[in-house]
Parts: sequence; C-alpha cells; structure tokens
Amino acid sequence: MFTSKEIFSVLILTLVFAFAMGLFKSIERFPYLFLIFFIIIVVNVLAKKITSFYLDSEMEIKLWTIERYGFKPSQYLKKPFPAGILFPILTSLLLFGQLGGFIWLASLVFDVKPRVYRAAKRYGLYSYTEMTEDHLGLIAASGVFANLLFAIIGYLLGFPEFSRLSIYFAFFSMIPLSDLDGNKIFFGNLALWSFLATLVLIGLVYAFFLI
Repeated sequence: MFTSKEIFSVLILTLVFAFAMGLFKSIERFPYLFLIFFIIIVVNVLAKKITSFYLDSEMEIKLWTIERYGFKPSQYLKKPFPAGILFPILTSLLLFGQLGGFIWLASLVFDVKPRVYRAAKRYGLYSYTEMTEDHLGLIAASGVFANLLFAIIGYLLGFPEFSRLSIYFAFFSMIPLSDLDGNKIFFGNLALWSFLATLVLIGLVYAFFLI
C-alpha cells in the first residue's frame, strides 16, 4: 500500500516533527514523540488511501514543496522550496518552544489518479474513473476524521499527549493553503470543510484547556 518513496517521506517527516517539537524540551522525549507522530501520520495517510481505494483511484503522498511565488507563468522558483520540512523547524525556532510546542504540522500533500480498468464488453478498451474536486475533498477529509477519532480513542485510553497532537495535526490539515489537504477539502466541499473546521476548533479548545 505504501511505496518506498512514501515510506521515506513518512519517516523523514516523523523525524522532523519529533525534532522540532522536542527542540526546546528534553532529548529523552524524542523517541516518545517520534512514535506519536509516526502513528498520527500513518493513521492520516491510511485513512486517505482507503478512501481513495473505494473511490476507484490511487493516492500517493509526498512532502509539501512550494514551486511558485506568484500567479504569472514565469514566477516559478528555480528549485522547489521544501516547506514541509523547513516550516516545522522554523516555527519551533521562532516560538522557542512556546504555545505547548505548537509547531507547523501541515507538511504532506497527495496526488490522486484514477484507476485503470478494462471496460466490460468493449473489446479491450480501457476506461478511467473520473476524479473531481469533491472526490479529492472526501479523500483529504477522511484523514482529518481519522485523526479526530484517534484523538478521542487516545484520550479514553489515557494518552493525553497523543490526543492533543492528533488534534493539532487535524487543525493544520484544515488550513486551505497551496496544495495542502485543507485546500482540497475547502474547494471540494465547502459545507464539509465548515463542519470539519468546527469540530477541529472545538477539539483545539479542548486540547489547550482541558487535556
């Protein structure tokens, strides 16, 4: 289900998150944070891959990069800016570990392509499923739903930090920016984005003040 490139992306991002979160805390917490972020990311990606499968498509994740700085065709960077890797570290350095380690966590994007299947009784012709913005929004939203669900499960099982970080991750997954998940949900289904954003904000308030 995961390609070698996807596994590499997940591991690199887990390392970056754990490092950025623990930069101003005890180094002894690094393995614990690594495990938490690994589970959070895998849960998010698996949910999207399962949804993509049931929508007759194939999804592949990659690290978020910024390739252009304007709207004109010529306004492209010579080399893609690795925002997914640098933003978590930069926010950690700028905040100096304040806000409970609230670092940037929106660092993965995904591409979807329809699965090819042989059309019945069409003499070997191939047919493609049609992927719309609504489909992309559903795939992205499934990852947010999964993180919120596991946040509740983690809290009930007595793992408050896992619960809190799952909610943080869900919050950043809702930001409608660039090619991030939040942008796909926002333009795919505004009503769904509004509903999820409300749930995430409630969870965020709960995570800050009650967990």
